[in-house]
Amino acid sequence: MSTPREPLADAEPLCRMSAAELSEGYASGRISPVEVARATLARAEAIQPELNAFTRIDHDGALAAAEASQRRWAAKEPLSPVDGVPATIKDIVWIKDQAVRYGTVAVPAVEADQDAPAVQRMREAGLVFLGLTTTPEFGWKALTDSPGFGITRNPHRPDVTPGGSSGGAAVAAACGAGVFHLGTDGGGSIRIPSTFTGIVGLKPSFGRVAAYPASPFGTVAHIGPMTRTVADAKAMLAVMAGPDPRDWYQQPGQFPGLHAPAEKVAGLKIGYWSNPPSGSVHPEVAARIERVVRALEAAGAVIEPFELPGQDLHAVFQTLWFAGAAARREMVPAGQRAAHDPGFQEIAEAGLRIGAADYIRASSARATFGIAMDAALARYDALVSPGAAIPPFTAGLEVPEGSGLARWTEWAGFSYPINMTQQPAAVIPAGKTDDGRPIGLQIVGARGEDARVLEIAQSFQEAGVMQG
Repeated sequence: MSTPREPLADAEPLCRMSAAELSEGYASGRISPVEVARATLARAEAIQPELNAFTRIDHDGALAAAEASQRRWAAKEPLSPVDGVPATIKDIVWIKDQAVRYGTVAVPAVEADQDAPAVQRMREAGLVFLGLTTTPEFGWKALTDSPGFGITRNPHRPDVTPGGSSGGAAVAAACGAGVFHLGTDGGGSIRIPSTFTGIVGLKPSFGRVAAYPASPFGTVAHIGPMTRTVADAKAMLAVMAGPDPRDWYQQPGQFPGLHAPAEKVAGLKIGYWSNPPSGSVHPEVAARIERVVRALEAAGAVIEPFELPGQDLHAVFQTLWFAGAAARREMVPAGQRAAHDPGFQEIAEAGLRIGAADYIRASSARATFGIAMDAALARYDALVSPGAAIPPFTAGLEVPEGSGLARWTEWAGFSYPINMTQQPAAVIPAGKTDDGRPIGLQIVGARGEDARVLEIAQSFQEAGVMQG
């Protein structure tokens, strides 16, 4: 067992600053984007040997972007309020003229000929891209390790996993190697690593952030921000969000705007979701979240027990997810498949055995569940739950030792249901286990109410209930 530690303990001040603090410093001339880029690049290099958060650190590209940002600030012509803020991109999302590895070396990298929509918006805002962060092969599981890129480790305790599949982004965020971190979430891949590393993560409403190319895992897959603070998550979402004609799944109607009034804990009607549809809740996680919920109640929130309205949700999700894995593997030439992660091969092969009728039945069950969850969120201001049912466990494993579980989906029961419903869900830090492993609180809102979810998250933190 490694000794618990604080990920920012040895980070220099420039690596600890928020987006707002950086912008103020750039505007006043007190600090420069180049100084910040150098500091955060050095931080990325410093954490890489032990924690393995990056597949590529782009010194030349980051410094060139920082120099351009510095010139714009000097001319008082920044592209946006966050021009020059350092960011990372998960190595599963396209960046123009860069090789995207999808977490694998079993097949050739994809040379992206254009930015993904979110990356394009981040570039247009003047963000400085530090590099690409680690993910398991094709983002197939809620851990971050792969045959090609090794094991990514938790900065709080390197013997345990940071979760995944956006584990590299979570580690970079927690350690101060950048401020904004782009993650993806198909079954918890933003929220689980955010929980496991003690940061803030948001899975937005589906379609809030455009995607291209479309994910083989279909309409459970989302793109969202991972940051150290709720305020930074708000700022990053404002940059990333919006329509793009390349994303056919985006609906033509307008989402509610990303400005919401400040929330107060008192008077909020909260559904307390404490039982996942698969797996069991670790006693320390259950006790910690129960204390937070009781603190919310003491602060004036109205708390009601909430049970998910769906049936066999684990089986429904696995049908959808395994079929997606099969579709992804079919894109790979047969002669190259043997080099893949054995776990990915197993679920892809299981996906190939799913019949068309079974897939349609699962899709129909998902729709029924989604309708019921939309109705539930019309009755509540938000739902709260653990960010994950268990604390981080041994790095390099798919399930905790001795758990008797077979697949990661079995312990991810607080995550994948909300991918199926496409509702926004944020995770914020909620304390630690006795041996220093982070615990998170999840806040789920109605579809389209991303801004309100973040305001509620901020109100919980400001009211002090997360230390309740």
